[in-house]
Amino acid sequence: MKKLLSITCPDSAFNSAAFLLRIGFGILMMHHGYDKLVKFAEMKSHFMNFMGMGSTVSLLLVVFAEFFCAMFIVLGLFTRLATVPLIICMAVALGKAHNWDFFGDGSSAALYLCGFISILLLGPGKASVDGIAGK
Repeated sequence: MKKLLSITCPDSAFNSAAFLLRIGFGILMMHHGYDKLVKFAEMKSHFMNFMGMGSTVSLLLVVFAEFFCAMFIVLGLFTRLATVPLIICMAVALGKAHNWDFFGDGSSAALYLCGFISILLLGPGKASVDGIAGK
């Protein structure tokens, strides 16, 4: 019981938690990005025009973040760098698309935002390409 309530964290538990966090959030986000990638042609005309960049460029940036950066996170390759576009994407989705509604329509974006900020702070762990390469 004393070990269960301990506040120390062995390296194996930390690395396992980082692995599960990366894999879980990465695969779930890749699903969103893949849907947008497959339907790119039909979505580009009516996607949100963020900061005057145009709907096609905005959709392209979202697909890059949600699919390709999420794939890098699953692999554990350039993990911290790959979380930055996803954090920006989820903050824009929460603020612009869901009007900062954390507990309603924007709850998924808020959860993803918290998860990717956690991955940014924790890093990839040893069970990753970054960890194997010794970065």
